[in-house]
Amino acid sequence: FIIDNPGCLPLGAGPPAQSARPTGREQPQSQRLLPKKEVAAGGVGHAQFIIDNPGKIQNFYDSDSKTLGVGSYGSVRKAKNKATGMTRAIKTIAKSQLSSAERFKQEIAIMKMMDHPHIIKLYESFEDHRSIYLVMELCSGGELFDKIIESGHFTEKEAATLMQQIVKAIYYMHMNNICHRDLKPENFLFMTKDPIEKNSLKIIDFGLSCQFTAGKPMTTKAGTPYYVAPQVLQGKYDELSDLWSIGVIMYVMLCGYPPFFGDTDAEVLSKVRLGKFSFVPADWRNISEDARNLIRVLLKMTPSDRCTAEQALNHEWIKHKAPKAKDVTISGGLVANLKGFRAENKLKKAALHVIATQLNEAQIQGLRDVFVQLDKNGDGILAAAEMKEGLEKVGLKDVPPDMQEILKGVDADASGQIDYTEFLAATLDRRMYLQKETLWAAFRLFDRNGDGFITQEELRQVLKDDVVAEMFGADALAGVDTNGDGRIDFEEFAEMMHKTNDA
Repeated sequence: FIIDNPGCLPLGAGPPAQSARPTGREQPQSQRLLPKKEVAAGGVGHAQFIIDNPGKIQNFYDSDSKTLGVGSYGSVRKAKNKATGMTRAIKTIAKSQLSSAERFKQEIAIMKMMDHPHIIKLYESFEDHRSIYLVMELCSGGELFDKIIESGHFTEKEAATLMQQIVKAIYYMHMNNICHRDLKPENFLFMTKDPIEKNSLKIIDFGLSCQFTAGKPMTTKAGTPYYVAPQVLQGKYDELSDLWSIGVIMYVMLCGYPPFFGDTDAEVLSKVRLGKFSFVPADWRNISEDARNLIRVLLKMTPSDRCTAEQALNHEWIKHKAPKAKDVTISGGLVANLKGFRAENKLKKAALHVIATQLNEAQIQGLRDVFVQLDKNGDGILAAAEMKEGLEKVGLKDVPPDMQEILKGVDADASGQIDYTEFLAATLDRRMYLQKETLWAAFRLFDRNGDGFITQEELRQVLKDDVVAEMFGADALAGVDTNGDGRIDFEEFAEMMHKTNDA
């Protein structure tokens, strides 16, 4: 069931009718709100480079005839970018199936704001008179739901590995005042077909997600019967409803069936309202007390007694059973890249940000591992002190004392902290970003009309801010437009990317 109530702003179109939605408690004003991912302090933000492409999708992508999945919304197909050869997943949503196109666009807005290793990445979107198309990263490993069915249940180590990834993503979302409201195994995809210990899980489907306001409970009833929190059914809840859903998922991963079960939705929801569950001895005798304890605190009936995402991440079971961050080798070259990035011109910084958003999981694996190792509290964001401490802890000598100043040059959206893609953009290896197909992908984003040139007007369209684009554009064109024709062609763009600046 889905019942919209003006007490909460729902972002996105609703899923099939069997789903019902959750709500969120407000966070203290002292907590960091999601930064506006637009131009800030002369910088550039992540969401700017996720294009609402005005062209025809057929001109940019070749799609497979075989579908990867079909739902009430439409279908998902594998596709290849014609210019770069990069493989993507394209989700086609029939407008006739949307209850509200405007709400669906709000769902896209939330996807653009999310910037985390365990949240599905949106590259661009297209629209025609019949459909909306979302171009996303391709996850070829299938749903968490199917993996549970295939395995029957997971070992504690496997479940803890996945729980750590899930909780980190939800911690990031809640820190940024976003409540998912429909967490269930079907809404998690594996990146590859590798074993769990070598795999990465991604949250998908933000159709029921909501940006909540501190101190104001959510009231929209939404979610999926087996996973929905009791307070959602009452129509007054907070973001801890997501933690309840995670608790149910953890229970299912460890024994293969949900804690609240019934022959009908009504019967399931009746049991959810009571909140009583048990650990059947035959199925749980080999499961540790730490694991049961985490489930108990996630499924506390009273939200104020329920653990937060941060507390779950620091629970003994996850700390002991989940893998520690890889002890990756961090070389002095990483700091050199950070310093070099600070000295680059603004257009090159923006181009590197674009490239960072376009690279696939395999290409950024090493840098992702470094980011995870430096992100000690697991919130998906790096503070200057956290990064400096992390570099010193791994024995890196000569960590610059002005790390705060260096990181200001990396903090594109002026949020005061380093987001995931900002870190990738500033630390990319030259050999990676100087590949021709990678440069073409970046160039194409700025060349909005596809005529082979970047103009100041196109910079203004990408930057979405006339004043900043005026300053930014004049500066960028003057430094890169070597033939003085008032625009940048691909050769000039590539030459700029090949140049090095001493920090």
